[in-house]
Amino acid sequence: MNKKALLLINVGSPDAPEKKAVKRFLSEFLNDKLVIDLPYLFRKILVNLIIIPFRTKHSTSLYKKLWTKDGSPLISYTKSLTSKLNEKLDDTDVFSAMRYGNPSLEKALDTINSGKYENLTILPLFPQYATSTSKSAIDTIEKTINKWINKPEIKIIKQFYNNSEFIKAVCSKIRMHELSNYEHIIFSYHALPIRQINKIHPDHKEENCYCNRSLPIHGKFCYKATCYETTRLLAKELNLKEGFFTTSFQSRMSKNWTKPFTKDTIIKLAKTGKKNVLIVSPAFVADCLETCIELAQEGQELFQQYGGKKLQLVENLNDSDTWINAILNINNK
Repeated sequence: MNKKALLLINVGSPDAPEKKAVKRFLSEFLNDKLVIDLPYLFRKILVNLIIIPFRTKHSTSLYKKLWTKDGSPLISYTKSLTSKLNEKLDDTDVFSAMRYGNPSLEKALDTINSGKYENLTILPLFPQYATSTSKSAIDTIEKTINKWINKPEIKIIKQFYNNSEFIKAVCSKIRMHELSNYEHIIFSYHALPIRQINKIHPDHKEENCYCNRSLPIHGKFCYKATCYETTRLLAKELNLKEGFFTTSFQSRMSKNWTKPFTKDTIIKLAKTGKKNVLIVSPAFVADCLETCIELAQEGQELFQQYGGKKLQLVENLNDSDTWINAILNINNK
């Protein structure tokens, strides 16, 4: 029987909610040329002389709010998920690593290499493909594996937003809330620079695309297009009526990122009299800074500031049984 390995990769987290650890994490993350895809010199100046010095203190305070007795939720849930998958799979050893920080991708790959596996499946835990997440992880792994003397047979799962079990898993989390108690649902995805979207399909400019209505042929690996398609698949599974839900984008760094912005959507809903709104984050599979703090805490404060009452975050998939079943299904495709 062939020895099989499954490697799960997420973005990562600082080792501790302390300035030194946060600065180290931000430096590794933001200096990735696929994350901030600007010319080398400009990127180095922007990241190391402007963004990191000004962002470290604020980010550290946010991580302190996020931290639990088990540490970073993203890390602890990924470890638990890995352990549960290993219990489920008799013929495959499951490993997990972070693209930035610890547990490191380098150590995970060293362990896999020494294990002499014949088959290796690489699963970045990003439902929608993006160069700044999926490609960055895949490129790093391939660069390392190409140096191995005995390379296993590789299967790369670039995205899984349209996997039926993934959609059902997200919907199972949404259904934990009584939808009749809410006047609207926001499906919030991490924003990306529009220039990164246009690089995926240079002959089809983002501002002229109809991906908010249907998935275009050129949008198969377009992050924005697949985010909208994810919303449509979730809405169909939940039997939601048109007008009851909105797709938006959060965590943007400038006005030239994918729109509509989640903050603007929250304010608009509050101003139009919505009192109870449900918010879902289908681009994230584990609780993290962007969901627990940005959406659940800061989003709630913003919603109340403009007249809303309750902005309820739907918990991420984390290490739930439905998510485990979805990964097993994704792995077998």
